[in-house]
Amino acid sequence: MKKILSVVLSVMMIITAVSALAFDAAGDITVISREDGSGTRGAFVELTGVEAKDADGNKVDHTTLDAEIVNGTSTVLTSVAADVQAIGYISMGSLNDTVKGVKIEGAEPTAENVVAGTYPIFRPFNLAFLGSVEEKSVVVQDFVKFILSDQGQKVVEEAGYIAVGDKPAYETMEGAEGKIVVGGSSSVTPVMEKLAEAYKAINDKVEIEIQLSDSSTGVTSAIDGVLDIGMASRALKDSELEKGVTPLVIANDGIALIVNLENTCDDLTVEQVRQIYVGEITSWGELAN
Repeated sequence: MKKILSVVLSVMMIITAVSALAFDAAGDITVISREDGSGTRGAFVELTGVEAKDADGNKVDHTTLDAEIVNGTSTVLTSVAADVQAIGYISMGSLNDTVKGVKIEGAEPTAENVVAGTYPIFRPFNLAFLGSVEEKSVVVQDFVKFILSDQGQKVVEEAGYIAVGDKPAYETMEGAEGKIVVGGSSSVTPVMEKLAEAYKAINDKVEIEIQLSDSSTGVTSAIDGVLDIGMASRALKDSELEKGVTPLVIANDGIALIVNLENTCDDLTVEQVRQIYVGEITSWGELAN
């Protein structure tokens, strides 16, 4: 009898656990957002209208105070994968099968749809240099030439991002050696790691150190001379440009809205995204009305 009771209790616990994981189509939305300084957040709030000018003409980020603020792309992915009611946003190139990418205005979050002009939420991936690229070391200049070459932009495309520029052929620099320190955006980091790996396969005497932080830290560290190259997953701000930093677009990337795999929401408008992130829509049921 005790064994039967134990089995019954175990089954009930399993059923309860499974029920707790079920998506509630009328339940509250868990809003996941990135930290201040994130280039992905900066681009996202601008492109979706979450950021708006106040009466004095100053830009204000109206992200709801109820949002859970997390650091880094991987943390957004983990948070949304663990919460059936959650919504978040990440670099499109980082989208994986642990979460579901939501269509925006009927368009799937793919590089092809960004190029076609049907997916509306996308931004540039920028490198940031204090002064001009030509003022940097020879090895830094050569790495930049590789990134913008046909070989480098092929790496960009294979990583799921959108290539830019004329893509000239890369001519190997004989005797390339030295160290390059790159740092900044967690969204740009994955493709930068692949670019560095491909470059070092050709120039094995060059060391490339990549420091992951966020866009604002990357740009500031480039201005301060801590980094040879800063990384930003957004356009550079006027206040940054005024300090003598030069931007260089190396790729374009969509921003994907993601939900839990159990979530039945498949498509949102840009206006619905804005309403969710400013707190005007707080439950999944409101989207069906």
